[in-house]
Amino acid sequence: MSGRSYQVRTFGCQMNVHDSERLAGLLESAGYVPVAEGSDADIVVFNTCAVRENADNRLYGNLGHLYPAKKKNPAMQIAVGGCLAQKDRSVIRDRAPWVDVVFGTHNLHRLPVLLERARHNAAAQVEIAEALEVFPSSLPARRASQHSAWVSISVGCDNTCTFCIVPSLRGGERDRRPGDVLAEVEALVAEGALEITLLGQNVNSYGRSLGDPGAFARLLRACGRVEGLERVRFTSPHPRDFTDDVIEAMALTPNVCPQLHMPLQSGSDAVLRRMRRSYRRDRFLGIVERVRAAMPDAAITTDIIVGFPGETEADFADTLDLVRTARFAGAFTFKYSPRPGTPAAEMDGEVDPAVVSERYERLASLQDEMSWAGNRAQVGRQVEILVSEGEGRKDSETGRLSGRARDGRLVHLLVTGPHAEDGVVRPGDVIETVVTRGAPHHLTADGPLLSHRRTRAGDAWEAARSRGAAGDRTTGEGTAGDGTAGEGTAGAAAGAGRPAVALGMPTMRPSSPASR
Repeated sequence: MSGRSYQVRTFGCQMNVHDSERLAGLLESAGYVPVAEGSDADIVVFNTCAVRENADNRLYGNLGHLYPAKKKNPAMQIAVGGCLAQKDRSVIRDRAPWVDVVFGTHNLHRLPVLLERARHNAAAQVEIAEALEVFPSSLPARRASQHSAWVSISVGCDNTCTFCIVPSLRGGERDRRPGDVLAEVEALVAEGALEITLLGQNVNSYGRSLGDPGAFARLLRACGRVEGLERVRFTSPHPRDFTDDVIEAMALTPNVCPQLHMPLQSGSDAVLRRMRRSYRRDRFLGIVERVRAAMPDAAITTDIIVGFPGETEADFADTLDLVRTARFAGAFTFKYSPRPGTPAAEMDGEVDPAVVSERYERLASLQDEMSWAGNRAQVGRQVEILVSEGEGRKDSETGRLSGRARDGRLVHLLVTGPHAEDGVVRPGDVIETVVTRGAPHHLTADGPLLSHRRTRAGDAWEAARSRGAAGDRTTGEGTAGDGTAGEGTAGAAAGAGRPAVALGMPTMRPSSPASR
């Protein structure tokens, strides 16, 4: 086993990205060595998503591509975990008999044991637990970034949205104790992290399972007291549970970023009722209004489903009207996709696919206009950017660097003058500059840097590069939101970049497959 190589390929939400870091940490603790995607690996692990209909096709397509390599090298091992594995179980082996290990969302920690057992016994292992055995955040991790980190505050979900399969696959909500969360945050900061994103299927119901319904606001404030922690984000909240104490904590805690990703799903009260979303459009807009009153520069993004069963043209007009009123910085827009086992899959009133596509294009076009207008309004503003690696797909061609502003917007910058020497500005460093252009999906800053601060995160990146370990640790595709059922694209907003989720604010492109 010692020295065998591995890859972790991730599909799905931010929680899957977090879990994949844990899977990578487990494998390295067991003696496995990471290799980049495109290289041959002794072990390939798929961490899967089951939210959209094309999730199955994506997995089995990837498994099919690996079959020739597996046939050529029978010692190679393939493992499938995550939500699709939890749902399909032994069906995965029925459809792809060359898979060696199938594990679910509740027993990540078992992966090294299952791989070794499959190898030793020369027999496939399918092990699906029905309840969480070990909190994923307690497992070792191999993080994809030195400067930013995911911190899970809860797992599972108690909501009953009719379109969503997540609760049946991840179970009911279980919250970590605040002391455990803060201990992890402090440890990450000690390692050099400047930014953390608090993760949960519904972060603002955090504390309910602990008998402490106001715990999330207090957790945000406590993060504000962690020395060295510069940016705090969270995803995703549910409008039903969004309370004023959270808005106050966001506004009054200096390191909580002026950014909010809050799934809408529909602007029609009738559709929201059928979705069983437990709020109506007026409540959603009221939250947006109060957030903007407390944080005028907050960038607010959302998720929207088009073509939910029974959606009429009047319902869709309500959604367009709300998008105009809310002025979202960006929106993930999805065509409704029925998931077997959900109440929505049994509903009458299927919308004609051609109508869904036409509505989808109208919504995407409107959101593009909103996003571009919001980004043009940023021109001339001074912004603080946390430089990152891999955010800009064309950085190597254009000689630019990329990073995120405090509100989550993607900024491409051209470094000139004394800072232009290669390696002076590093991923993890913090710079200040002025926005010179607002594009539909990103900002550009081509002026001189106003300041450059070298950070411990930049030092950590430099040390990792010198060890030959810089770059992505896991590969994958990220997605946004709270278990949205659909397939589509993300509306214009934060910008281009690698498909992995961008810490709290999704990376949004209007003409590429949606990432969540």
